Amino acid sequence: MSVDRLQDKIRKMKSPVAFGMDPMPDRIPPYLLAQSKEKYGDTVRALADSYEAFGRILIDTLAPVLPAVKFQPVCFEALGAEGMAVMKTLTEYAKEQGLYVIVDTSFCSIESIAETQAKACFGELEIGEEVYSPYYSDAATLVSYFGSDGIRPFLPYCKEKDKAVFMLVRTSNKSGREVQDLISGDRNMYTVMADLAMRLSPDLYGKTGFSGLGIIVGAPQSTILKQLRSRYDRLFFCVAGYGAQGGRAADVQHAFNSLGHGAVICAGRSIICAWQKNEEDTEGRNFAEAALAAAKKMRDDILRYVTIY
Repeated sequence: MSVDRLQDKIRKMKSPVAFGMDPMPDRIPPYLLAQSKEKYGDTVRALADSYEAFGRILIDTLAPVLPAVKFQPVCFEALGAEGMAVMKTLTEYAKEQGLYVIVDTSFCSIESIAETQAKACFGELEIGEEVYSPYYSDAATLVSYFGSDGIRPFLPYCKEKDKAVFMLVRTSNKSGREVQDLISGDRNMYTVMADLAMRLSPDLYGKTGFSGLGIIVGAPQSTILKQLRSRYDRLFFCVAGYGAQGGRAADVQHAFNSLGHGAVICAGRSIICAWQKNEEDTEGRNFAEAALAAAKKMRDDILRYVTIY
């Protein structure tokens, strides 16, 4: 199972952290933007080129200390074909550098759409005699509140193609409580979703004991993390919202089991935009060093609370 590979990497590196590849124009160091504009002018191609340069340097810098990267396709899709070409390049480059690649996907409401999305995520779109891969991924995230129709088509890939899926249970945004904390019978809605993950998992457990169908939970929700971990010991948690969205090490410690296993903690802006905290580095020329320092600090902060055996 793909999630076994992720857990093994986390144990080996003693680092349960994934960085978010979420490029936006105001997150790119000005000197990289200037270099790309010098080549391609004020064009979408120039912005896409700066995204690629930014991504490659981050991957080179962070791959030795972090096991995983999580891509946000919307950031690349906003640039059209130029952006998606860069995402394909960067996901494949991340794989080459040994990173576990997670891709945030769109929501799937019906089975046929989910089937197409699964093929796109995991590289099996058949065109004539060729198999097309729009980008590389080891795992995909799913907005799962449509129910199992949008989830089931992904599950064969977990079992047969060494992939993993993380379905949304509880988000990190403040307004998530407006829907996800509502009571349904004797359960919160987020518990209903975690129960669904368990029901879909019987034949998806790997050698580490975790299902290839994991769940996404927000980092700031420490009480919910603690509740879910105590109840769902065989689900792997993808924990989003560390740093800029309010999650801290003291919160995310509750995502791990007693062995320090079962979770990867994701952070985007607090790592890739760390250079912006240095008022003297207006051009962002030290963005890689700042990202590395932020990543190591996040890792070390978490390890103050969690021992990974």
